[in-house]
Amino acid sequence: MAKSDKLIAEFYELKVEQLMDKRVWDLPIIEENDSILHVLNILGARNHIWVVKSKKTNELVGVITEHDVLSILAPKDFPSYVFGMPDIRSIQHGTANTAKDIMCHKIITCSPDEKIVDALMKMIKNRLRRLPVVKDNKIMGELTLNQLIRKYYAATQYHPIV
Repeated sequence: MAKSDKLIAEFYELKVEQLMDKRVWDLPIIEENDSILHVLNILGARNHIWVVKSKKTNELVGVITEHDVLSILAPKDFPSYVFGMPDIRSIQHGTANTAKDIMCHKIITCSPDEKIVDALMKMIKNRLRRLPVVKDNKIMGELTLNQLIRKYYAATQYHPIV
């Protein structure tokens, strides 16, 4: 087996817990009842927000991305006839007031005990760049594509592939 094959095989077998960002205090986390203004304030510096029921429990209930905010900022002009169900969440019409109003409820997660290869497959399948790391419905950290790239690159520096 070539060095590069061995290195990637070892990388895939690592546990999410070994590579995830465990600094929960530094993650973009808000409560579901926080205001849209709070959401916009955080998204001015970050590209996603994890939404929890309350910060006391850290029970993950949703995620908000820049794309979600784009849809509520866009002006809504509904014709008198509408085919299908329109997205009526809007700042303009006052139908988006809290994080809960705009968050995505379907969250793809991983656990700290999962192998990196399994987390990567979830990211690929769902076209995601980050996964919340969840144990007992509580957010424990996050795993991002950026972290995976940096960790793999660092591993190649200790064990050169050449």
